[in-house]
Parts: sequence; structure tokens; C-alpha cells
Amino acid sequence: MYRFCLETDKNAFEQFVLDNKGLYMQSAKWADVKLEWKSRFYSGFDENGKRVLTALVMERSIPLAGKIWYSPAGAVCDYSNEELLKEFSLFIKAEMKKSGAVALFFDPCIELRNNSQTNEFGKKVHDTLVSTGFKLNTDASKCLYKAPVQLILPLFNEDGTAKTPEKLLKSFEKGVRYSARVGENRGLTQAVYTIEDIEKDESIMQDFLDVMKDTSERSNFVERGGEYCKRLMRVFGKDNMDMMLIYYDKNKDKQLENERLEKKEALLKSLETAPEKKKKGILEEIDAIDKQSEHYLSRVEETKNEKKDRICVSGGITVHYAGMSSCLFGGSKNLLRNNLRSSHYFNYRRIVRSIEKGSAFHDLGYVLLKASAPNPDGTLGECVPSEDFEGICAFKKSFGADYIEYIGEYVLVSNKAAYFSYTHLIEKARKAQSVVNRIVKARR
Repeated sequence: MYRFCLETDKNAFEQFVLDNKGLYMQSAKWADVKLEWKSRFYSGFDENGKRVLTALVMERSIPLAGKIWYSPAGAVCDYSNEELLKEFSLFIKAEMKKSGAVALFFDPCIELRNNSQTNEFGKKVHDTLVSTGFKLNTDASKCLYKAPVQLILPLFNEDGTAKTPEKLLKSFEKGVRYSARVGENRGLTQAVYTIEDIEKDESIMQDFLDVMKDTSERSNFVERGGEYCKRLMRVFGKDNMDMMLIYYDKNKDKQLENERLEKKEALLKSLETAPEKKKKGILEEIDAIDKQSEHYLSRVEETKNEKKDRICVSGGITVHYAGMSSCLFGGSKNLLRNNLRSSHYFNYRRIVRSIEKGSAFHDLGYVLLKASAPNPDGTLGECVPSEDFEGICAFKKSFGADYIEYIGEYVLVSNKAAYFSYTHLIEKARKAQSVVNRIVKARR
């Protein structure tokens, strides 16, 4: 019923992904980012010649194990069409044998649970994949590429209208709402840059890298380099990817403090003639100003050795693709982190940017997970953040994001002996990488 082939028309491939609300990782552009992988593009057609499926398949050769294939976020297709999935599975397994690929990793973004509520469709897709030869990796802590959890914030109301920034802000946790609202009154400003801006001014990228360096040291990961980030932004282009940086402006903060002090003087003067019933309110205003001044002076003290008047304190890169804005990188500097809570302000402004881009969803990213046993029905067990990511998960949830658990990572094995070798090698590689990460950080 269906015909599958290697795709030669990348534009048609890309358009199908866009039309069917695929993810940026399923895009033909992703292959131009992941240059360390050899990429293949597959398309499927029905009996009338209509395109019904696309799948980006990336290949790496693992020493002593062989070729490993990975289809990021799985194929773009109608996952309710069991016959399509079965025929594609037979086709791709034949392609693997022809190429000598050991195994295909396949992790479709099909919901299994949303805020702990089970999605029955996810169970049906799981059953179909298993029936066609795919095997679920039940250990969500050891996925090849990405954990099967995303924290996603819907940006549209049920009636199809876009939510307003103010409405979304009200759904955030109290502390986040406060920090987002007072950010500008503490000297914070935002700037959005495209690849064109960055190529004209290298200091923009350096500001971002400084942010990511502090973040990686706190969260124990090795950050991406500037060249990779620039390649990423070039590939997706200025309309689909941007970098937002949040700056602390000393001069702006000083001006705001002077305005507060002027207001305090006026309030003190008004106390002399104010009716008794109004004095309490005036004194409360003065007390609030004094507290703001106290925070201001602590910022002055913390930044007294900084030569720049405009200091980058937070930032990240976001891709806007097919109705989804996905946070690829993001973090904050250690400087002023507790005083400003700039990460709250930054993520709010990032969400506002996603609304401006017309996206239906804002993806705050993944969290790494603990190992867990599968459910009795064979589906992936409850996805629980690892200890290192519990705080990060709570932070992302504080913006009202839904905790989405996908059906997981599946493996289609072509060569059992080589795959057995691969699983042992990759476990050793993970341990070795952990050691390398610690060494890299120790030498900084």
C-alpha cells in the first residue's frame, strides 16, 4: 500500500515537516547542524503518490560496534495509521541490513502521560511499535539522545486565541511573578539578537558563552562552543532562531534609585501636613523604598569591581519552528543571581517572545531522569527527575508548564551480536565522559 524511498527533494521533505507540525529535530535543517552524523532522508507515499511520512535518519560509526542509526523524535506521520507504521518498519529494517546498520533508535514525541494523566493513544502507538519489532528502552535514565520528558507551556486558549503575556504571568508561581514584574525596576533590560547581529559583533556571543559557563559549572554539564551555536543559528536563520540576553544596566539602576529617593523626600515632606489616617500608608511607602534602596546598595557592592556598566546576567537561544518555540540553551551568571533572580525575568521575556512569534507552545526543555521499572502493560514507567534535575524541573514547572512524558526510546535491532557489544561500549563511554567532564571543570 505504501512506497518508501531515499528523498532527493529536501525542500519537499522540509515542507512536509512544517505542514505537519514536526519538531526542529525532524527538520532537514537539523542534518546541517549535526555534521558529526551522516544523514539520510526518507519519505513515504501512499498508493496515490501523496507524501505521508518523512524520517530523518542520522548515522554514526561506533568503534568495535558498527553503524548506529538514530531518527530524532521519530518519523513525521500519522501514528494512528498502524499499517503505515508496520510497512515503514519493514522497509527501514531492510535498509539497515543493506547499509550494515546495527540498530535504529526511534523516540517519537507521542504523549504517554500529561501531568500524570495517561494518554491512551500513547499506549496504542507503543503496542504498534512493539508489534513491528521495536523494543522499548525501559531505562529512561540511559537514552541515546534525549530524555522522554519535556516541560511545555501552551500559549493558546481552548477557543484558539493566543494567551496574553499578562494572563500567562498570572499562572506562574508567586515568586516568579514578582521577579518577572520587578526586573525592569532593578535595572534589567533585554536584547534579542539574530545570527546577523552576532556575526557583526563577537562580544554578543562571548556574553552568552560566559552565561553558559557559569550555568554549566553549577549544573555539571559541558556547554557547547561558540562555533556550534553560530552554525545552529546560521542553519535555521534569523527568522527561526534568536538569542535573547538579559543585561543589568548600572546606570539605569542608579537612575531608578535616584527617582525613588526623590519620591521618598516628597513623601517625607507630605508627612508633615498629612491627615493622621493617611500617615500609615505614607510610612509603608517609605519603608518599601528603603528596602528597595537596601537591595540597590547590595547590587552596587556586588558589581563594584565590574568595569562594564552593562553586564550580561542571563540569556539563551530559542528556535521557533512549526508552531513550537523550543529553548535550546539558557542560563544565568553567578553574579547578582540571588539579588536579581534574572532567570525568572529572562524566562518570562522568552515566553513573551514566543507569543510574539505566533507559536502555539513554548518548550522549556527536558530534564534527566532516574531509572525506573516499566509499567505492567509494558509501557514506560513513571519518569522521575534525577536528583541533579529536581530543582531544574521545579523551576520549569513554576512557569505553569505541563510535565509531558512521552512513550520513550525504542530500538529496532538488525544485528543482535553487534548491538550487544554496543550497549556495553556505550555504558563504558558514559562513565568515561563523566570523568572527562569532571577533569574539564577542574582545569578551568
